[in-house]
Amino acid sequence: MARLSLWQDGRHSNNYKFIDRKISEFYTVGGTGVLLNKYLGPIAQGTQLSTSADQTAVNAPLIFANTTGVKIGDFVNGTGIPLNTTVTAMTPTSVTLSANVAAPIGTNITIGFSGDATQPSYANQSEKNIQDLLWTENRDRKYDTTIYKMRGHYQRSDQDFDLSQFGLFLQTGTLFMTFHLRDMVDMVGRKLISGDVLEFEHLRDFDGLDADIPTALKRFYVVGDTSFASEGFSPTWWPHLWRCKLTPLVDSQEYKDILNNLKASSTSTTPVGQVLSTYQKYFDINQSILAQAEVEVPLSGYNTADFYTLPTTDDDFTPLGNPVTADTTTIQADNSIDSADEGPASPTGKIEGYLTGDGKAPNGLPVGAGIAFPHNAKQGDYFLRLDYLPNRLFRFNSNFWTKIEDNVRTNITPGAANNLTDRMGDINNNGTFTDSQGTTHNTLQSLSKVLTPKADNNES
Repeated sequence: MARLSLWQDGRHSNNYKFIDRKISEFYTVGGTGVLLNKYLGPIAQGTQLSTSADQTAVNAPLIFANTTGVKIGDFVNGTGIPLNTTVTAMTPTSVTLSANVAAPIGTNITIGFSGDATQPSYANQSEKNIQDLLWTENRDRKYDTTIYKMRGHYQRSDQDFDLSQFGLFLQTGTLFMTFHLRDMVDMVGRKLISGDVLEFEHLRDFDGLDADIPTALKRFYVVGDTSFASEGFSPTWWPHLWRCKLTPLVDSQEYKDILNNLKASSTSTTPVGQVLSTYQKYFDINQSILAQAEVEVPLSGYNTADFYTLPTTDDDFTPLGNPVTADTTTIQADNSIDSADEGPASPTGKIEGYLTGDGKAPNGLPVGAGIAFPHNAKQGDYFLRLDYLPNRLFRFNSNFWTKIEDNVRTNITPGAANNLTDRMGDINNNGTFTDSQGTTHNTLQSLSKVLTPKADNNES
C-alpha cells in the first residue's frame, strides 16, 4: 500500500480540485464585486500595413496595396524580420529591406514601420509590448472594451497615522486584494498584471459634496505588483489565490483610453475623467497665486523709487543741499539769486545696483519720452529714449545728454508686458522653429522638460 501524501508529484490531484472548489465558493459567497478593465498593451504607433502579395524570396521587396506613411530609413517590425531592419528603398506599392527575412512573408501579414528604433511599431497587439524602449514605459495604453465581473477579497482598514517609522506618516490608499486563481484565468484568459484597472462597485459614493456631479463617484484602482498569495497555498502545495497591490487611479495619460470613453452617467456626455480629475482645481489655484504674485512683485529687480537721491553740481559733484521750495522761509521776495521758476534740483545720477534701472527720473522728477531728443531741453531735464532696447534714460547737461541708466526692470510673467528689454526676444521667445525632420518646436523650452519623455499623442 502506497504511503498517504497530499503532494502528487506535480499534478493537480483530486485533493487539490476539492480544496480549489471550496475556495472558489468562499470567494463567490463572501467576496466583493469588482469590474476589470483588461490591459491589452500600448496603443499602436507608427504605421502598420498588410502585405497584398507573397514575398518571392527572403531578399525580395515586400508588396503592399500602397506604402502611404512609410519613409526611407524607417525601422521595420514583423514576424521573421531581423531586429533593427530598416527601409532602404521603396515604391508606391513595395518596400525593400536592409536585411533578409527568415522566411518569405505571405499575404495579409501585418508589418510595422517606425521612424524611431526606441518606439517600434508592433505588428501585433500584446500586453508584452513596450511602447518606449528608452524609458521602458507604456504611456498610451489600450484597454479591452469588454468589462469582466470578478470577485475579490481584501482587508478593510481605517486611514490612520503610521507610527512604525521615523516621523509621522499617513497611510495611503494602497490596497492588497486577492482573487481566486483558476476563476480569474478561466474568465480573463490570464492572471491580472500591472496596468489592469479595477472599479470597486461597493465604494461608489452616492452622497458626494459636489451637487454638480451627475452620478455616483466611482472608485478606480490600478494593479501594481502581483504574486501568489502566501495564504493561498493549500496542503497540496499548489497556489489557489492571486494577490494584487492596488493604488488609486489618477487622471494621467496612461488611462485616457478609460477615462475619456467612460461617461459620468447614462444621461451625461461628460467623461468620467473630468469628474475625477483635480487638474482644473489645481490649475485655478495656481493662476490665482500668479495673479497675486504679479500684484506684489510686478517687476523684476529692486525698486529704488522710495529712496531720495541727493542732487550735486555737474562739474565737481558738490552736494547742492536741499532745493528751494515754497516752504522755504529764509528766501525773501526781493531775493535776486533764486528765481521763481528755479524748481527742484536735478540729481546727476541714481542708485546703482543689479536690476535697479526702471527708466524713471530720481526723486519723482518729470521725464519725457520719445524716439528723438527734444530741441528745447533745459539743463537737468530727463528724457527716456524708446528706440533703445532696453529703453535708456538720459539727463541734459547744458551741452550734451548723459546716460543715467537702462530700463532693465520688466514684467516677470512672459508676454507683451515685458517687451521693453532683450528678455522678450531671448529668454521669453514665444516663436517656433522646425528641425531637420520637419517637426515644429517651441523656441522657449524649460530645462526641466528637455530630457523628459514626450507624449506620442496630442493629449494635454
